[in-house]
Amino acid sequence: MKLLTILAHPDQKSLNHALAGKILELDACPGVEVVFHDLYAEGFDPLLTPEELDKDYEPEGLLKTHCDHLAQADGLVIIHPNWRDQPPAILKGWVDRVFRVGVAFSFEGKAGEEGRPVGALKADKALIINTSDCSEQVEAALGDPLQTLWERCILQPCGAREVVRRNFHQVIFSTQADRQGWLDQVDALAREMFLPA
Repeated sequence: MKLLTILAHPDQKSLNHALAGKILELDACPGVEVVFHDLYAEGFDPLLTPEELDKDYEPEGLLKTHCDHLAQADGLVIIHPNWRDQPPAILKGWVDRVFRVGVAFSFEGKAGEEGRPVGALKADKALIINTSDCSEQVEAALGDPLQTLWERCILQPCGAREVVRRNFHQVIFSTQADRQGWLDQVDALAREMFLPA
């Protein structure tokens, strides 16, 4: 099991980093290799270039590494804060550049017909871990936009069959016991989803 883990939070002391640490612990488990990218620490450039829009564009350097890791992954974990019901811009840019034709999906159709994306991801399971300062009620009133974004707009069209999302609410008011409970939940859920039976 090659588990690609993507972290998008600028503060090394954040709960997001601690949650990523629980996923990294799975690397010690037999049959699991965790491939980890901290987008801010790497200085990942989120800006899509005009050249990259060409379906025949061949990525180079760090972008090629990310594309290769996504294509090879058996499972996917994405960790980020909920900022105004959106992921951080660096993560949106990562999706724009890495979830590309030939890596995450193909596009099928003929001239004059309606085209459709066909998923190409090897990873059939994805775990999305979010933190939020708003309450669960506020997010529900907005229609849970991050669930829709990750599950229906990005991952399922690219071939992921199982998309699980956990959002840990009101981090700003959380206690140490709350945070430890969230870390334990992520550890248990990731082991259930990704460890070999």
